[in-house]
Amino acid sequence: MDAAVKLIDEGNTIPFIARYRKEATGALNDEQLRNLFERLNYLRGLEEKKEQVLATIEEQGKLTEESRATVAKEKGLEPLANILMLQMTDKPMLEEAKAFISEEKEVATAEEALAGAKDIVAETISEEADYRIRIRELTTKKGVVRSMAKDAEAKTVYEMYYDFSEPVNKLAGHRVLALNRGEAEKVLTVKVEAPEEDILRYLEKQIITRDNPNTKPVLQETIADSYDRLIAPAIEREVRSDLTEKAEDGAISVFGKNLGQLLMQPPIAGKVVLGWDPAFRTGCKLAVVDATGKVLDTKVIYPTAPQNKVEESKKILKQLIDKYDVSLISVGNGTASRESEMIIVELLKELKKPVQYVIVNEAGASVYSASKLATEEFPNFDVGQRSAASIARRLQDPLAELVKIDPKAIGVGQYQHDMNQKKLGEALGGVVEDCVNRVGVDLNTASASLLEYISGISKAVAKNIVAYREANGRFVSRNELLKVPKLGPKAYEQCAGFLRILNGKNPLDATSVHPESYEATAQLLEKLGYEKGSWKPGQLAGITKKVKDKKKFAAELGIGELTLNDILSELEKPGRDPREDMPRPILRSDVLEMKDLTPGMVLKGTVRNVIDFGAFVDIGVHQDGLVHISQICDRYIKHPLEALSVGDIVEVKVLDVDLQKKRIALTMKGI
Repeated sequence: MDAAVKLIDEGNTIPFIARYRKEATGALNDEQLRNLFERLNYLRGLEEKKEQVLATIEEQGKLTEESRATVAKEKGLEPLANILMLQMTDKPMLEEAKAFISEEKEVATAEEALAGAKDIVAETISEEADYRIRIRELTTKKGVVRSMAKDAEAKTVYEMYYDFSEPVNKLAGHRVLALNRGEAEKVLTVKVEAPEEDILRYLEKQIITRDNPNTKPVLQETIADSYDRLIAPAIEREVRSDLTEKAEDGAISVFGKNLGQLLMQPPIAGKVVLGWDPAFRTGCKLAVVDATGKVLDTKVIYPTAPQNKVEESKKILKQLIDKYDVSLISVGNGTASRESEMIIVELLKELKKPVQYVIVNEAGASVYSASKLATEEFPNFDVGQRSAASIARRLQDPLAELVKIDPKAIGVGQYQHDMNQKKLGEALGGVVEDCVNRVGVDLNTASASLLEYISGISKAVAKNIVAYREANGRFVSRNELLKVPKLGPKAYEQCAGFLRILNGKNPLDATSVHPESYEATAQLLEKLGYEKGSWKPGQLAGITKKVKDKKKFAAELGIGELTLNDILSELEKPGRDPREDMPRPILRSDVLEMKDLTPGMVLKGTVRNVIDFGAFVDIGVHQDGLVHISQICDRYIKHPLEALSVGDIVEVKVLDVDLQKKRIALTMKGI
């Protein structure tokens, strides 16, 4: 841990540490390192905040609020409060209080004096840290969160919470966030009902140490007041805040895992793709994109209502497919996608060549198409054309295209607008960074949007790399990066291993072997009998088996055993794309309608989103079906992510179809 903290403090990025400093950290992965980094920042921030608060108090003297207890102390009632707390008086407390009547201090009666003393004691009780800790524990363990509707007749999405209660310690994160939103929208009233009797008995046991009839009833009243007026509201805030923080952390974690799965979907390479951004009134925007992602043509067709120009649209589509040899259509899943899909299926039956289509999650496409980046990339296109191009490209290479979009705009989470946006942004940015660096990028084709997520490269440096490439032609070696403005030795150390150069001067530049290990790699190859310059990537299959004693070999080369393993693995399969292991998207050539679904029907689908209570699966109809957590597998799971990920191809069985509410219930059990 100390080594990881030291590396972070030295300015090393998480992907660099995870990949190239395994010996130092004990091979902590990027997720573990990010958790460490977040905790480190939290603790340091806490310490900094503490120092700031102490400094402020020192500057201003004593920070006090004009509370009831403060007023009572100013009236000289603290000694009376001490008498009450000591519980040793043989007189009734009102008798004791008579001695504190004072015209000068504006204490008119014994009752007023005793009330002031009780205020002092109540505040003293409320400030005892041990009491608060125990009360918070009792509230968390035995308390209940209850919600009520402000208007029970109103029709809203929060109807299930109109008369709702659940124990604090069993309340699921998604319910916490839903209750918070309903409360913020003034639809719900939410309260934490604490086990008040248990709490009052606990406080009485701690505070009432003598069975004195003069002080016991007064203290009981004071304890009840202290809890009700001072402690309970604060504990409720703390419990609600704790529930919210845990729910947000859980939601961010789920969002991050879903985003990671979406980004790591395998690219469909080598195909000319027609991107289809569906719409009604404004028409469907089309963009034909070649195998490298270059836009070849754009069109607008009007096959859907209100124009319904189906035959004219088919004619244009056939011309595009023939002219550019289109083999795949990428259809956005937004408005009018269902109607577009019907037309595509009709068209495919009329074609003489095999063409398939894929329904693509178009979340964020409209955000991208209206962005400054899209305007720079496609200055002569309107937003619809840009969106269609993005829908086509995100099928060809999801990672390269989705990095252009704010991660928060990619719809694979829950309640993302309700949580701490800074925290969410940092977490999702970390996910994108880890994915991009895990895959690596081609230095000679990568966009600035992709390069800026590479370890050690800022937005400015990413733009400088692209500008240098445009001015000087393709990079032929990683060392050439040092000529890029503002890319110094530290940035080079961080980024070099994640940037690939195909057919460059040094074959190792096409791999994830870091330049700092080139010499050791050369020695390794020499020891194994390979002549210098006689090998090329892809020609070293079986090299790992030649190293019998890895520990000895690593020592001779002056590197760690973990680093040696990584070098050997990379030499075996240079530049291997980890996305190859991910499930490929389902290519379709026919359509299924919701009315065609019947209970018991078994279908293949794609997991589109994983949430706390289940997963939404695209089964080829316009509406995604829900597999409730209880229907995912036979074994008990705490969260759907234990069994499913975004992008998974799964077999599901239809349980129920509600055409009116457009709901499909699915199961993965018993198939």
